[in-house]
Amino acid sequence: MKILFIGDVVGSLGREMVEEYLPQLKEKYKPDCTIVNGENAASGRGITEKIYRQLEGAGADAITMGNHTWDNRELFQFIDQTQNIIRPANYPKGAPGKGIQMIQAGSSEVAVINALGRTFMNPVDDPFPVVKKLVDDAKRHTPFVFVDFHAEATSEKQAMGWHLDGKASAVVGTHTHVQTADNRILPGGTAYLSDVGMTGPYDAVLGMEREAVLKRFVTSLPVRFEVPKSGRTLLSGCIIELERKTGRALSINRILINEDRPFVSN
Repeated sequence: MKILFIGDVVGSLGREMVEEYLPQLKEKYKPDCTIVNGENAASGRGITEKIYRQLEGAGADAITMGNHTWDNRELFQFIDQTQNIIRPANYPKGAPGKGIQMIQAGSSEVAVINALGRTFMNPVDDPFPVVKKLVDDAKRHTPFVFVDFHAEATSEKQAMGWHLDGKASAVVGTHTHVQTADNRILPGGTAYLSDVGMTGPYDAVLGMEREAVLKRFVTSLPVRFEVPKSGRTLLSGCIIELERKTGRALSINRILINEDRPFVSN
């Protein structure tokens, strides 16, 4: 079982990278399930139905979200009618949408779970017991359980990895937009990566126009951040291979495509 995961898609440049490279990546790696984090897909702030359909059309089987889930109010109108948008499971009770979804992958299913961290983030319910229960429930139906943990602090992400080691097939972090080099398989058989990175503007600061970010740091004055609409681009992701019978991870390898690291098809 192979799972392809594409990190935080930011703005139109990120969507263009997905449309261009996702078919090529699927041809190269032949994943059984493809997951894309789309919480920044609409100009860095949430997702629209049109963009959701665009990512789905490019080959995404599931779309995870994060702390910008509700930034675009249009999502409230269609999230409960979709089968493959997964918002953070630890939003308070009553939030629309689902925090877990079973995604068909050939003759098998992959349980996809999304959760938010709490360190340096807006307050939400404790993700550790919420995700643990969802993983335990999912394991009654499938050995393949993927967790997108959308969190700021590396320590919290690592803690979640150890918390789910031997239970989830993979725990992969999103949110910080910079790909980390700590991909590994934990002793219990869980694939782990602190942050898969982002997909979108390459010559920016976390996907935002660098001049505005620099002005904020230099002057400490309030500045509106915008996503560049042109320029060089990158795509960040990872490919995870799982044992068919047990769901234990066999490998996790990072994917990084930019002008300094061009895509190689073979």
